[in-house]
Amino acid sequence: MKSLRNTALGLSLVVAAAPFAAADGHASLTIAIVNNGHMINMQTVAEAYTAETGVELNWVSLEEGVLREQVTSDTATGGGQYDIINIGMQEAPIWGAAGWIEPLNFGADYDVDDMLPAMRNGLSHEGTLYAAPFYGESSMVMYRKDLMDAAGVSIADNDSWDNIKAAAAAVHDPDNGVYGACLRGKPGWGDNMAFITTVVNSFGGAWFDADYTPTLDSDEWNAAINFYVDLLGNYGPPGSEGNSFNEILALYNEGKCGLWIDATIAASFLEVDGVAYAQSPNAGNPVGANWLWAWAMAIPAGSPNAEAAADFIEWATSKEYIQAVGNHPDFGWGSVPTGTRASTYEIPEFQAAAAFAAAEKAAIDSAAPEATDIKPYVGVQFAAIPEFPEVGSAVAQEMAAALSGAKSVEDALAAAQAAAVAIMDEAGY
Repeated sequence: MKSLRNTALGLSLVVAAAPFAAADGHASLTIAIVNNGHMINMQTVAEAYTAETGVELNWVSLEEGVLREQVTSDTATGGGQYDIINIGMQEAPIWGAAGWIEPLNFGADYDVDDMLPAMRNGLSHEGTLYAAPFYGESSMVMYRKDLMDAAGVSIADNDSWDNIKAAAAAVHDPDNGVYGACLRGKPGWGDNMAFITTVVNSFGGAWFDADYTPTLDSDEWNAAINFYVDLLGNYGPPGSEGNSFNEILALYNEGKCGLWIDATIAASFLEVDGVAYAQSPNAGNPVGANWLWAWAMAIPAGSPNAEAAADFIEWATSKEYIQAVGNHPDFGWGSVPTGTRASTYEIPEFQAAAAFAAAEKAAIDSAAPEATDIKPYVGVQFAAIPEFPEVGSAVAQEMAAALSGAKSVEDALAAAQAAAVAIMDEAGY
């Protein structure tokens, strides 16, 4: 495994500060979370945890890109700002192998074997779990069937991209505030590049060849990015280069999107009528049409509150927590965090409340993160190598420039290739 470059794997972890205790002597935990709906809900549900245990919970809720930057910097240098951090499948195995985060071992009642294999494997290194999934996801099409029916078009599972574009065109009605397709454009390796990479995959492309030389100058990347820019430029909302998950969720719930291809977890928060679901589109490649991800909880190495942090993570990712959300007066069974446990999909109340459940489970089960002849790395919408966040972030800026019209697709890809090659060369590939 290569060393982490700008995230300072070579720096030794400093000794963390002494444990901070609440006034009553119980531990106080500082938790860095992404500002997505299920994480925000957790702050309310966890009030019962504090009432029962006396553990004070201090929440730091950050936008996705900011969270990644701050958590990476603090964890890499042993800064000790956080007792629990939100990370995902890109970071967990790498950081676990590097000794940045603590291994997780829970009691028998936790039932780790109930965890969906895709989530458990993606958050482990050499069989050791380093982060527990709070919610898991793949990606799928969420579309307004009422609008599609009215326009006389339909969307099928694993539809062609040409049919997706035709459907977007058919319902695109900007004069009445409806845009055919709402898709991620905000730059970031986990923002616009999450969606873009699945498009590239489905066109038969990959981030790197077998020697880990970047391949952004390939015909497959060129075809995929031209398609993406054309689709969103013609049938997307204005300013798409500033939209990621939360921005598009707001647009969708305002009735402004004909279709949205994004994280399956979004279905928990859709409030408009007429929504239907389909498996992600594909351009013919049998692998890579839908991504795989989990927002998970981990403990930075050397945390003085590691025991209390592990206890909280065990509770927050347990069957008990799912029941607590399902029975909570402010939330209910349609709002439980999904994509982590097989047992969740067997709960009758959840099945009744979540019309998206079968489509979500099918997407997660069909995601293919393993290395293939086309892509030599593990990961669907990312590459599980230490250098990827830097590479992905550099490319993300160029793709946003192409989407906004600041650069041509060809110029953006040339600049992206040059940046990626420089990063990988310096890393020693």
